[in-house]
Amino acid sequence: MKNIELEREQKIKIARIIASLVLTLAAVLTPAYVIPADGIAKLIIYAVPYLIVGYDVIIGAVKDLTKREIGEEFLMSAATIGAFCLAEYGEAVAVMLFYQIGELFGDIATDSSRRSIETLFDIRPDSATVIRGGKEITVPPEAVEAGETVIVRPGERIPLDGEIIKGETTVDTSALTGESIPVSLTAGDKAVSGTVNLSGVCTIKTSGTYGESTVAGILRLAETSAEKKARTENFVARFAKIYTPVVVAAAILLALLPPIFSFGTFSEWVGRALVFLVISCPCALVVSVPLAFFGGLGGASRDGILIKGSNYMEVLADADTFVFDKTGTLTRGSFGVSEICPADGISAETLLKTTAYAESFSSHPIAVSIVTAFCGEYGGKIDKSKIENAAETAGRGVSAYIDGKLCLVGSAELLNSHGIMTPAGAADNIGGSVVHTALDGKYLGCIVAADEIKPDAAEAVSELKSLGIKKIVMLTGDSEAAALRVGGAVGADEIHARALPKDKVKIVEELINEGHRVVFVGDGINDAPVLNRADVGVAMGGMGSDAAIQSADVVLMDDKLSKLPRSVMRSRKTVGIAKQNIVISIAVKLAVLSLGALGLANMWMATVADVGVLIAAVINALRTMKKAPQKKAPPQIFREPANNR
Repeated sequence: MKNIELEREQKIKIARIIASLVLTLAAVLTPAYVIPADGIAKLIIYAVPYLIVGYDVIIGAVKDLTKREIGEEFLMSAATIGAFCLAEYGEAVAVMLFYQIGELFGDIATDSSRRSIETLFDIRPDSATVIRGGKEITVPPEAVEAGETVIVRPGERIPLDGEIIKGETTVDTSALTGESIPVSLTAGDKAVSGTVNLSGVCTIKTSGTYGESTVAGILRLAETSAEKKARTENFVARFAKIYTPVVVAAAILLALLPPIFSFGTFSEWVGRALVFLVISCPCALVVSVPLAFFGGLGGASRDGILIKGSNYMEVLADADTFVFDKTGTLTRGSFGVSEICPADGISAETLLKTTAYAESFSSHPIAVSIVTAFCGEYGGKIDKSKIENAAETAGRGVSAYIDGKLCLVGSAELLNSHGIMTPAGAADNIGGSVVHTALDGKYLGCIVAADEIKPDAAEAVSELKSLGIKKIVMLTGDSEAAALRVGGAVGADEIHARALPKDKVKIVEELINEGHRVVFVGDGINDAPVLNRADVGVAMGGMGSDAAIQSADVVLMDDKLSKLPRSVMRSRKTVGIAKQNIVISIAVKLAVLSLGALGLANMWMATVADVGVLIAAVINALRTMKKAPQKKAPPQIFREPANNR
């Protein structure tokens, strides 16, 4: 709706410009014997196109004066009305015409950037299936009352906090905990809003309303409401507030002082003062610099990078330290078989086959990864006719009879409960979840299912370093072995394992206190505090939690870490172009202002200087919307730490 209104306003402005231009050309081309060279008739003929194109500028100037403010609309109005008083009708209309054309140009460019950002937003429907009157009804979570019953099916996000009263399932808690290991839930267990149901259908009795839920509470804490502008934009705003009254005062002095001291006539110096006012209009500065940042934001959005404020672009341009969460950020958040550790006398194929047979009846993500490895990488096939009495114990593992022999697959506790001891220190130095297997009372070995590293993680880190980022830090709540495996593979300079959310905040604060410009990259709700604490927080938008996205300053909408170096390059380009526009605008203004004060620039030159610089600066600003070039980083080889198997 907002875009429709903007387009309508632009069409109306274009129509006004065309109508004014046609009437002005008609007035200029009309023979002198038709329109007297002076008199009220000529004034009216030029006043009509002037008012058509400039009435809103005059109204804006009056409103500014009532607020005791002096802006560019006042400068344009004063200069052109003054030109009318000096009978420079054509020049007055031309100045207003070119000013409105420049403004239209800026409006269209800004609107284009805005649309680029708005089309990026993906509407995420939040709903809950509630049982009312014996029927299932889909409603917004906010419409569910405490004590009602909701049904959550596999793949759905649990909408409210509550207690499971029917069904068994596993849930993905990574949005809350930041870790990828699913949690098994059964009747009587608490269900937390924001987690994703992975396997079975479960019925939940809500313990409160959506507003009282875990997710809603964290979102309220994480939300920020302030519109944040870049320091460069704030400088321009402050500069314009001081600059405009100063040039108005200078124009008044220019009109009065020289003739008072007999250096020409009042008419001559008033004309110069009016030219001075036209030249002094800071529209090129106040339009092009914000447009540069807005164009940069729009261009980033087309790259799949949502940057929530131009001030974050400035920090990204100056950043020297990147801190990464591990799970779901550097890793996929999904399991794959990373190690097969058979016991003495047992082949790896036998261990994997036996484990896959038992796990084939489970929908647990670790079980699925083992079956996938056996059937995919090893080309095996599972004959379910050989499997009997398969059963799964939530949180411990599975049991099944394979060819009449009892097979146990799962935690060490599961095997120990059947009198089978697992070797001390089995797979201690391997980062991942360990699944032990025993068949007919004999220990066969263990399989490690680990969170897979994203394919572009190491490349993104390498490219960041090639861009001059001095330090790469990785934080995780996982074990030291898992942390070393991932951190070493991607090339992190510092690795911190078993870090709780408060520990992550502390580490980031220490880096900031050391003088670093810190960018934190995370994905879970548990990352919200540290996302807020960092100079810039970056969240994974595709798989990341809603809370992280709300808390973050930058969102990678498709989770590709390769977008991080691109965001740095685009931010540097945008800040550079904004500074170019400041220098160009001020330099040209000062030069032409000097010519105007000396009487060497007329109204036409003033118009070209004002609108010309505006259009040039806007065109320069539009370069920020172009697709950022991909910087090729030199290949780097990362080796796993020595204590990783």
